[in-house]
Amino acid sequence: MTMTDSTSAAPLRWNFSQVLGQRLPDEPLQNDDVVTTVAFEKRGDYLAVGDRGGRVVIFERDDRKKNASNNRRDLEKQDFATTRHPEFRYKTEFQSHEPEFDYLKSVEIEEKINKVRWWMTHNGLLFILSTNDKTIKLWKVKEHKVKQVKEISPPLCSENMLLADRSFIPGLETKSAASGYRLEWIEKTPQKFLQSQDIDGEIGGMEDPFRAKCQKVYACAHSFNINSISNNSDYETLLSADDLRINLWNLEVSDQCFNIIDMKPPNMEDLTEVITSAEFHPLHCNLLAYSSSQGFIRLSDLRHAAICDHASRIFQHGECYGSKSFFTEITSSISDIKFLNDGHHLISRNYMNMKLWDMRMESSPVAIFKIHEHLRPKLPELYNNDCIFDKFECCFSGDGLHFATGSYSNLLQIFSPGSGKEERVKLEIRGNSDRKTIHQATSRVRRRSLSNLIPRGIYQHAHPDSQSSRADFSCHLSSKLLHVAWHPTSNLVACAAESSLVLYYA
Repeated sequence: MTMTDSTSAAPLRWNFSQVLGQRLPDEPLQNDDVVTTVAFEKRGDYLAVGDRGGRVVIFERDDRKKNASNNRRDLEKQDFATTRHPEFRYKTEFQSHEPEFDYLKSVEIEEKINKVRWWMTHNGLLFILSTNDKTIKLWKVKEHKVKQVKEISPPLCSENMLLADRSFIPGLETKSAASGYRLEWIEKTPQKFLQSQDIDGEIGGMEDPFRAKCQKVYACAHSFNINSISNNSDYETLLSADDLRINLWNLEVSDQCFNIIDMKPPNMEDLTEVITSAEFHPLHCNLLAYSSSQGFIRLSDLRHAAICDHASRIFQHGECYGSKSFFTEITSSISDIKFLNDGHHLISRNYMNMKLWDMRMESSPVAIFKIHEHLRPKLPELYNNDCIFDKFECCFSGDGLHFATGSYSNLLQIFSPGSGKEERVKLEIRGNSDRKTIHQATSRVRRRSLSNLIPRGIYQHAHPDSQSSRADFSCHLSSKLLHVAWHPTSNLVACAAESSLVLYYA
């Protein structure tokens, strides 16, 4: 079911499902625990989360195991019962990236995970891509069933004990058991040895540990920070994008890549646009789309030329041609794009709006969902406290009829235009308002990034005190819902609220 189908979507009633990684009320929020990316596996059986500490945490769907029963009555009830929403439990985690230092540029490379993408799952093997600012890694997570065997020491009967008295205890004369020398043998025997006599040679409990092994490392190909990775539908290639370039990798070849898009001008002073997001088409392996800081979405075909600097199609809204101000050029920067499963539509998110595009219509989007229109009068204050550069993600349901994105005050906003009228649902993620401020580590050298490119000049009319202007807002700017993901087969949305993952279902 897609936007073009005549069947309308019924309104969704959203409910709270669960919280993953919830902290205690008095536990301080650590900077390394803040979630930076969320991604569901293609079938929805697994959920991957990356954080600022360079870790990748994997959750596994657990509701099917809870409902598993061989009782005939329970099985009959399941035939008539409504489908239960997915629930997840912790599976494993591993350290994907470590902090590094670039001695040539004198900058520190953070371990923060920028993106995670599922490659495939097969026979219990999980393959996942993860990247920080400079390095992409392909991980294989495998389950190893290990048998724990307790200490084996065969017990000795009383007759054998008497026969072994002279052998094991020098100086002890052999006498009958009735004379009490068996007790003396026990007293002279080390206590550790006696405790092992009561232990049978039995096999202990079964453990299911998971081992994460790095299969490939794709490095040394980006001069600027990586903002996107996307695996192709051919399961052979992937792309990685930074502020000025997009590279094409073969999965099996990690020491070289092909630069397919290069937006770096001969003179960096002439730079006016940077790449903000990139993604492969879900059906056609030769198509890819990438967005820019000027609000353009370019669709490129790898069959036309080896260097795809000239896009096949450019999607741009008519508002881009209107009057521009100092702030509109910043807010028009697209922070996230995603293809819908049908391959005919894509969604984009900038600071103010979320837009639905038809691939066959380049001049204007099919629908515009206003997110931060109420903040337009406050753009000077948002610029002073750097909130105007926040990069919100967007997601969509598996049927392509519902769309979601985050906002301030930990608000999840869901739109359902397929129901005949535009429905807007606001879900407040509670439980984080009383958290303490993030404890920052020692100051680091600022990373080299052009993703926050702004027009030349300085805006003078805004109040310089960001703290005083922050108090004028009705929403909490410190609580921002940047990362969201929609389950591929169910109406379940995962929202990253600081160090916790909050799930809602409909």
